[in-house]
Amino acid sequence: MKKIITKMCVALALLLSVVACDSEYTTYSGPNYIMFPDTMYVFPVQNSEDYFEIPIAATQACDYDRTFAVEVVEQESNAIEGRHYLLEQNTVTIKAGELVGKVRMLGFHENIDVYDSLGVTLNLLVDEKSEWDLYGTRAQVELRKACPFDINAFTGYCLVTSTYIINYLPNIDMRLIRSEVDPEQENTIIMRNYFYDGYDLRIEFETDDILNPIIKMKDQKFASTAEAFGTIYGDGYIMARNAPEYISYYSSCEKFIFQYMTLYVPGMAEGSNVVGTFMNAVEWISDDEAALLMQQGY
Repeated sequence: MKKIITKMCVALALLLSVVACDSEYTTYSGPNYIMFPDTMYVFPVQNSEDYFEIPIAATQACDYDRTFAVEVVEQESNAIEGRHYLLEQNTVTIKAGELVGKVRMLGFHENIDVYDSLGVTLNLLVDEKSEWDLYGTRAQVELRKACPFDINAFTGYCLVTSTYIINYLPNIDMRLIRSEVDPEQENTIIMRNYFYDGYDLRIEFETDDILNPIIKMKDQKFASTAEAFGTIYGDGYIMARNAPEYISYYSSCEKFIFQYMTLYVPGMAEGSNVVGTFMNAVEWISDDEAALLMQQGY
């Protein structure tokens, strides 16, 4: 609700084309508030060169530049300035005639672990009459390590572990397979002989949002019922599909995917055709690691 109110105020100020804070022609007559438009920001740190920008918004435009100090609230932050991040400067300027200024922050990719939970709380120092009590002057920035997507990182040898293996392939604990780029589908790989020889699985990577690295797949053949269960059921084969109630995802930094997969048998009565929903983890390894595993019988 706070975010909506703030955006409405900023949008109103823009639409009314404010001329100046102290001008008699000012059409927006409400308080001149200065604030962070949101209380939480997520900074995906992909390298140590690109800055992340946190906006500072005003409800009125002025005919002069306005500069405000920004401080780090140490007791509410666990990221260390100089090690995990760096503020370009400790002030922010909203230029004349504008409603938004930006605090710029640099993250140090090499000093952030993929499992780190790091946050920085910023406090905007404004005079009391410019502070909106409903919203406050603080915002938290969460730093997350992120790696640019590279489809080739998900090719070559990989290890598959799965709850399906536990339930239906008790003689093995994991499966060593190979994957390759699908030449026909963008951002898609083919995992050869995924659980059974002769049955491949195609996985598609969604790359539009680096903070939500999702994988998905179309319905496709998983195995024959004769090979999986020792007899023929339904149409004689098992289909695999996304489990829609769960999120399947990938990690470019760690080179793995975690997938929820539902298996079903076409040609069987509804309600009795579902084999189950299984969790699959696939981790890509080096050729040397794969050679060692093959020596061990995988």
